[in-house]
Amino acid sequence: MTETLKQGSATAASRIYETLRQDLLSGRYRAGERLSITLLRETYDVGLSPLREALNRLAAYGLLRQENQRGFRVLELTREELTDITEMRRQLEGMALELAIRHGDEEWESQLLAANHRLARAGEHTPVGEWEHLHSRFHNALVAPCGSAWLLRFISQLHDQFDRYRRVAPRAEELRHQLDSQHQELVDLALARDARRARALIEEHITLSSEVAMRSCR
Repeated sequence: MTETLKQGSATAASRIYETLRQDLLSGRYRAGERLSITLLRETYDVGLSPLREALNRLAAYGLLRQENQRGFRVLELTREELTDITEMRRQLEGMALELAIRHGDEEWESQLLAANHRLARAGEHTPVGEWEHLHSRFHNALVAPCGSAWLLRFISQLHDQFDRYRRVAPRAEELRHQLDSQHQELVDLALARDARRARALIEEHITLSSEVAMRSCR
């Protein structure tokens, strides 16, 4: 295979990986559903080699389960797994936020304010995909200067796992308003450099969000 073909295959695999990742998070495929390689190739207009590479990466990432000689299956949604994910998020994001408050500079403050402003302006008529993007950017901005690439990587993976549940759960408006108000509270505490109270609030925020996400479990 020439270098050009290798690069083309890698680009296709990366493209289908990201597209499939978003579709898995949004609930396009049912929990427990076995994916048809033939149908996936037709749906995403992709070759077999880059598709299999993408599916293997998604299985390694934890969004799919590879079955011997039987292809790939979307992971089920279980209370036990969500409880585990929630606790790991509480611990790791609490730690990351404390470190971010310790190390964050004025540029971080500006980016955090901007991310919060964009999220706050997104009303109920904002497309779901756009709101999710703004929501992720806010949470990423909150812990960005923690100083550990590995910590941020683990948090990102846990967010994706958590979002599998949250995005397909029934809407809970009474909790949604409380969660939205906590975003501004988190910013205020971060700017005040109150690491102790900020950590307590991010842990409470994650727990409250898990109450919404838990509604996706049978």
